Amino acid sequence: MLYAEVAVNVPATQSRTFSYSVPDGVSVTAGQAVWVPFGPRRLQGIVFELTPFPAVTETREIAGLLAAEPVLSPIQLQLARWMGDYYLAPLFSAASLMLPPGFERRTITFLHLGASELPAVTPAQRTLLNRLQKHETVTVTDAEKLLGKKGAALVIGQLVRRRLITRSFELERPRIGPRIVQEIHLSVASARAREEASRLRARRAPRQAEVLEYLASEGAPVLQPSLLERLGCSSTVIDALSKAGLVAVHEKAILRDPIAHRTFDTTTALELTPYQAAAWHEIRPALIAAASEGKRGASTFLLHGITGSGKTELYLRALADTVSLGRRGIVLVPEIALTPQTIERFASRFPGKVAVLHSRLSPGEQFDEWQRIRQGDFDVVIGSRSAIFAPQPNLGLIVIDEEHEWTYKQQDHSPHYHAREVALKLAELVDAVVLLGSATPDVESYYRAHQEEYRLLRIPERVYSAGQKRSAFRRQRLPDIEVVDLRQELRAGNRSIFSRSLDSAIRRALAVEEQIILFLNRRGTAPVVQCRHCGHVMRCRRCNISLTYHTQEAGLICHLCNYRAVVPDTCPNCWSHRIKFLGIGTQKVEEEAAKAFPEARLLRWDSDVTKRRRSHEDILRKFSSHQSDILIGTQMIAKGLDLPLVTVVGVVSADVNLHLPDFRSAERTFQLLTQVAGRAGRSERGGKVIVQTYTPEHYAIATASRHDYVAFYEREIHFRQEHGDPPFRRLARLIFAHTNANYCRREAENMYRLLKEERDSSGMADVDIIGAAPTYFERLRGKFRWQVVVRADNPNQFLSNVRIPLGWTVDVDTMSLL
Repeated sequence: MLYAEVAVNVPATQSRTFSYSVPDGVSVTAGQAVWVPFGPRRLQGIVFELTPFPAVTETREIAGLLAAEPVLSPIQLQLARWMGDYYLAPLFSAASLMLPPGFERRTITFLHLGASELPAVTPAQRTLLNRLQKHETVTVTDAEKLLGKKGAALVIGQLVRRRLITRSFELERPRIGPRIVQEIHLSVASARAREEASRLRARRAPRQAEVLEYLASEGAPVLQPSLLERLGCSSTVIDALSKAGLVAVHEKAILRDPIAHRTFDTTTALELTPYQAAAWHEIRPALIAAASEGKRGASTFLLHGITGSGKTELYLRALADTVSLGRRGIVLVPEIALTPQTIERFASRFPGKVAVLHSRLSPGEQFDEWQRIRQGDFDVVIGSRSAIFAPQPNLGLIVIDEEHEWTYKQQDHSPHYHAREVALKLAELVDAVVLLGSATPDVESYYRAHQEEYRLLRIPERVYSAGQKRSAFRRQRLPDIEVVDLRQELRAGNRSIFSRSLDSAIRRALAVEEQIILFLNRRGTAPVVQCRHCGHVMRCRRCNISLTYHTQEAGLICHLCNYRAVVPDTCPNCWSHRIKFLGIGTQKVEEEAAKAFPEARLLRWDSDVTKRRRSHEDILRKFSSHQSDILIGTQMIAKGLDLPLVTVVGVVSADVNLHLPDFRSAERTFQLLTQVAGRAGRSERGGKVIVQTYTPEHYAIATASRHDYVAFYEREIHFRQEHGDPPFRRLARLIFAHTNANYCRREAENMYRLLKEERDSSGMADVDIIGAAPTYFERLRGKFRWQVVVRADNPNQFLSNVRIPLGWTVDVDTMSLL
């Protein structure tokens, strides 16, 4: 007998499988989706391994197969197991990232009467039994509505044990599938159809006549939805014509293509500059070697090119070579906002061969793209973090643009993976090349390059492509950066949010019809609303942070949980009318810019205005076509955008994230300033950047103003080494959340003692246990949060020996301690 090791879709804190016996006559293979009994329920699972012996003495049989073919390949199984072990995540959670969209389905439990004669029962039991006698079958959800969640669980368990009711299980219907529509075409010749239309009009059936005439004029099949909409008729008209044998109706699968509405001009490769050519001579042999038979191990390059240095052209060349070698590629971008421009660049070089995957696609679009990728229809897949799990066959190249971005780390739910680390492991498994690109590499990546784990390629020269043919690059100097001390502005009597330098630069650019970007990494109008009489601050009742005032919504909004409240007329603490709005956000910048530059056309780009479908694409199109003069935005506008008419960039406040209690705050500030400065001067017009700050002496701001990444890195790596922060040691963050503050604190203190005992008993003196302490946001969405941080050379190995209770979140290689 064979036994299957199955990852089951249940909450867990460990990466493990469960042993099940394979029923006689059932063929099961690794990677197959199965239905298994788990306690009183039946749940989805993925078979990871088949063995002749089980891991436990008693096993239950697999209940059934969910699909005839495996849903995960051997490579995907290996990757999921690595993710489960590395990130200490449930194995099914890791595997589910690679499943087809909509594949996960809930199990519906049905209740049935098990006996015709009912003995004495309790009133609650009688209530459920009466419902079953009336309806024969009841779902557990119905029972919970009838008795409450806890009451239903108690009553159902009692009745099942007494065999008065039985349970059966079904999976809910798939939520996503192919889009099938009906296609209408004539069953007779066009001339005959026109004759029949004349007869139908004489019989007073004008709608049927209109359909026949339309189909005859089209001369080709027509989709029923568009036909009905165009002619304003109902499906009964089609049914009548079909019964008469005049038209035929067939089902047709319609692809939901997310970029079908766009057209792209085909482009060719540009002539490389000497620096680009030198980098290309390193990359190309690695691509050839990776495609060779018997080659094992991946090559990883860190492409450190300043903003506007032409890194994308190297990505395109590498992909073109990969395709010529019979392999395919994946390109990751950190923000959905970057996807429209990235799609344009890649789709123009690989027409009809580019797929898109990200969370803003509809479920149907995700389903169709995933299926077509698996079939090998595309040479290139472009997407955000989760696109690394696209089932791209024969993968030969993974490109991670702006590799320093924290958005590549999964923050919301387990597994808390980093797309870069997953890409490196995937490349190792499939013998692919990894190309990491950034003007401001992650400090840890740059350190790895110096340790020769990555191959460092430098492009220190800025270029732009010019002319109609855009066949070659021209050299371009980086924009000048002026740092304005806002303390001096206040002393000079300037109370505006725009310094005198920024104000004059904006006016000069507007006068010659150039464009301006104003950057502030904080949305809303005022981040603090305070009573000036007693000092009371309006706070979120669920998160205990200050509410932000938004002018357009005319209310207060919590940026963590989206709780909303009206602006009070009087202070709820002292009843004073002296309510004051403090600080600034992007909406405030927009208001002040409208007052200061009334002739300018303004456009804002932040998460408040990008909730609609294709809103990123629409904003970029409007600004690129010069329908707007000033673009105001958050970090969405700081990365990767190529806007030749932008000659002025103003950083309204460089201090927003600089002083947060996090070891990466200086690095993030430097990266944001350098990246947003890179949006200026991308043409022969040149550019100027003005950075406003209250701390011009800080090394992150000073080095950014000189475009000096190496100086920043040397200062930052010294700071990290002194404090034992990454890359010298690694961090794992354990968070417990609960609605009861005291219980949350006690659980955190218990975890601290448990980890300390494990460290001491195993003799791992080099492991630091930090905490227990409240998190920076102590309360989030109604739950209090405490954390314990493990600092060690290999924290996941240490934690794998600890039985972590349910309720804890484990974030290995955490990106932030906030």
